[in-house]
Amino acid sequence: MWCQRLAWLLRGQCGSTGRRWPWLPRDPGPVLAAPVRCHPTAPVSPQCAWQLHQDHLELSYGSTVMRLDFMWLRDHCRSASCYNAKTNQRSLDTASVDLAIRPQAVRVDETTLFLTWPDGHVTRYGLEWLARNSYEGQKQQVMHPRILWNAEIYRQAQVPSIDCRSFLETDKGLREFLQNFLLYGIAFVENVTPTKEDTEILAERISIIRETIYGRMWYFTSDFSRGDTAYTKLALDRHTDTTYFQEPCGIQVFHCLKHEGTGGRTLLVDGFHAAKQVLLQAPEHFELLAKVPLKHEYVENVGGCHNHMIGVGPVLNVYPWNNELYLIRYNNYDRAVINTVPHDVVRRWYHAHRALTAELRRPDNELWVKLKPGKALFVDNWRVLHGREAFTGYRQLCGCYLTRDDVLNTARLLGLQA
Repeated sequence: MWCQRLAWLLRGQCGSTGRRWPWLPRDPGPVLAAPVRCHPTAPVSPQCAWQLHQDHLELSYGSTVMRLDFMWLRDHCRSASCYNAKTNQRSLDTASVDLAIRPQAVRVDETTLFLTWPDGHVTRYGLEWLARNSYEGQKQQVMHPRILWNAEIYRQAQVPSIDCRSFLETDKGLREFLQNFLLYGIAFVENVTPTKEDTEILAERISIIRETIYGRMWYFTSDFSRGDTAYTKLALDRHTDTTYFQEPCGIQVFHCLKHEGTGGRTLLVDGFHAAKQVLLQAPEHFELLAKVPLKHEYVENVGGCHNHMIGVGPVLNVYPWNNELYLIRYNNYDRAVINTVPHDVVRRWYHAHRALTAELRRPDNELWVKLKPGKALFVDNWRVLHGREAFTGYRQLCGCYLTRDDVLNTARLLGLQA
């Protein structure tokens, strides 16, 4: 089932990139090379044609029309003198290339573009490589394939938890866990020994643990030992953590070690699913939430803890070339005074914020889970909002934040797209 949903997502991402930026008018100067039609040897090969303009090469390959700047074409040369294939690093000194450079000759065969530069250097590009790596090609691709979900979609998918031993001792178990995490933004590990030390071992399997103002590994009780509502027994509305960091923590780990009382269920909401609904219903709200920068703030003066953190960024963060959402910064508790928005934008922003909040609070988007000793939860803090219901009695959690780059690195090393 999840495969079908992933296919649907990919189609949706490719077909809903939002605004299509208008291309600049073509150069008024004469065309310097007539279009050439490639005659592929295999009937399934895409057809191609090219046209030379004053400052760029226009290349049509299959359904992709690319406009490739000459400087870009020289800068990305993959010849042995320009690129170190062993280290995957550029050797060419980009600043030494004439910004007005122009190829002396251009040739295209069935699979390759050849460019000869004024100094005689020849650059070769595979047409498939260009189609993938050009701006036009990237607009058609999804950086991070995901399955957007509400509570019913997630339950029907029957995403399995991973056994602790399989997670720790086998690449197969780790890969399955990471695949679930990348697709859904949450993943569970079962049969974990309910101690802080064992939870730490679990976390270090996929990432370096991020040291923050809360420490490295933390215990979490309702003793109000920190200046945060989370350290109480009160209910917490859905939110993402550390919005007051310039770079919010990427992944959060929760493990309930003990609860002697009632309540305390954990609430999970796919923020990307909610944002997608806003994009479909009111794209002007989505655009505003993606453009307006806000301050989030954490001020703490409790015991020996003295902190004043400020993070700045929009609620929705998107890749500008394809409008793909990669981070949601939503925490009404920690949002600071809105003083980065002019008066004529403030009211429109509040309408947009209300639209997103309404989607986040839709009951069918709420996934409620009861965390118990032995069941660890990993949450993508850039995507999935979490909260909790009020509780009674003694409740102790431990957990930590993980560095996002290291989690994604582990996934890539296991062959996953991340």
